[in-house]
Amino acid sequence: MGAERAEGAEGTVGDAVPVRCPVCRRTHVYTASAYPCRCGAPVAPPLVRGAPADPITHLTWSDAWVTVRCRACGRQNQSPQPELGCPCGTVLRLPVRPVTAAGTEPDAATATATGSCGPGPAADGPSTSDAATAPGGSAGPGPQPPPAAPVRPPFTPVTIRTARDVVTAAARYLAWLGFRDLVQPEEQRPVLAYGIELRGSGLIAQVDPTTRPVPLRAVECLWLEGLAASSAAVCFSLAGYEPEARARAAGVGLPLFVMDLTGSPQPVNPPAQALVAQGA
Repeated sequence: MGAERAEGAEGTVGDAVPVRCPVCRRTHVYTASAYPCRCGAPVAPPLVRGAPADPITHLTWSDAWVTVRCRACGRQNQSPQPELGCPCGTVLRLPVRPVTAAGTEPDAATATATGSCGPGPAADGPSTSDAATAPGGSAGPGPQPPPAAPVRPPFTPVTIRTARDVVTAAARYLAWLGFRDLVQPEEQRPVLAYGIELRGSGLIAQVDPTTRPVPLRAVECLWLEGLAASSAAVCFSLAGYEPEARARAAGVGLPLFVMDLTGSPQPVNPPAQALVAQGA
């Protein structure tokens, strides 16, 4: 029997799927990030191969997460919604197969028709027949729920009208993630000449409010500055990032965010998604 995959089949852990940007028509290859389940097995959102990606114009907290089932132990976990930032500046939401109550996933046509971007219906855990039976015939404790995501109030965006608004929105977003004591130094360091610097406890952030994509050198300088200060480094941009900058940031684990005009930063690479998931 062949191992051929039909169009519309879901992706597996580490499986790359083609993604076409509906705005500029570029085609990208995307691999969903895998996060460890409590049992230790890698779990990645099952992407719907061949389904169109949707541009993100507004993001809510519930839209940022999808429910995925671990194939090894059956636990349900919350995973960041797969997103892809196109060099044209569009951030795309990739369709994911929802988890059903029966523990199965609908076919690709159903997943595509229903949008499959948010968490699916809550699924039941392992049946009592699979659980250990305690003395006296009562079922023993089942698998423990996965660790809860940080509980935060909804982020309040700042409408972008000026360059100052971009910096304000980034500062508020960093505070929302849990970074404290944020300030804008009076003297900006020459090494961070591609944007406006924000500092906080254990944090160096660069905010570029211009209309040009952030170049590779800016990402490298910010990363090195973070290493030198033993601080986390984060970058925000209004116009996106050059492809080389995106690749380098992914390689060194530097979170990248883009701003839309509503003032809602969007994570555009796995390190940024992980930062949103874990918080400061």
